[in-house]
Amino acid sequence: MDTFAERVISFNKNLDIGQELPDGIRVMNPFTENPLALEASSLFYRKFYSDNRQRRLILGINPGRHGAGVTGVPFTDTKRLADKCGLSIEGLNTHEPSSVFIYEVIDAYGGPESFYSDFYINSPCPLGFVKTNDKGREVNYNYYDSQELAAAVYPFMLRSVEAHIAKGIDTAVAYCLGSGKNYKALDEINRERRYFGKLIPLEHPRFIMQYRSKQKQYYIEKYLEAFRTD
Repeated sequence: MDTFAERVISFNKNLDIGQELPDGIRVMNPFTENPLALEASSLFYRKFYSDNRQRRLILGINPGRHGAGVTGVPFTDTKRLADKCGLSIEGLNTHEPSSVFIYEVIDAYGGPESFYSDFYINSPCPLGFVKTNDKGREVNYNYYDSQELAAAVYPFMLRSVEAHIAKGIDTAVAYCLGSGKNYKALDEINRERRYFGKLIPLEHPRFIMQYRSKQKQYYIEKYLEAFRTD
């Protein structure tokens, strides 16, 4: 049966940037690097998206190593996947502050079933990137961290946003997580392509948890107010 869930799963299975990246930057594809990510994410989508409801789109930046880079589900680390969604990846235990915040928002909205029946979270660049730092360690890298990378992945981003919309998205309003560089990039795309009637920027969960944790409740309420926008 063709459902929102099956369209997402098919999308995940076929993700491919199809473009060479600048030197020193590696693409991170959890669905090919970790078979458990495809299995866990498929269970997640079939649990919460096995229907053809229209949903509003929430766009992050690109997957991080400890959240979607492991689970295949945006802004969902293994702890939230197990505790909030009732699904687990055996032998893996990751913690991502952004996931903590997002699931506090989800709980305030009414829980995962209510939230995911109304919203779909992904990214304009649904594959992540890592770069080797001076200590020889791989660290997260955002698509906009260099002009060269942003230019290289631009066609992939357009294809991805169009594929997200085709899954069954209400395009009247969309939400951008990241009120700085991510919003600037997505706003430019939306002005050119007119994908969404309105694009609402919200502070990124990582920024909130790292720099505004004492005001966390304010941002939870700000998210909820934005989600009530017609």
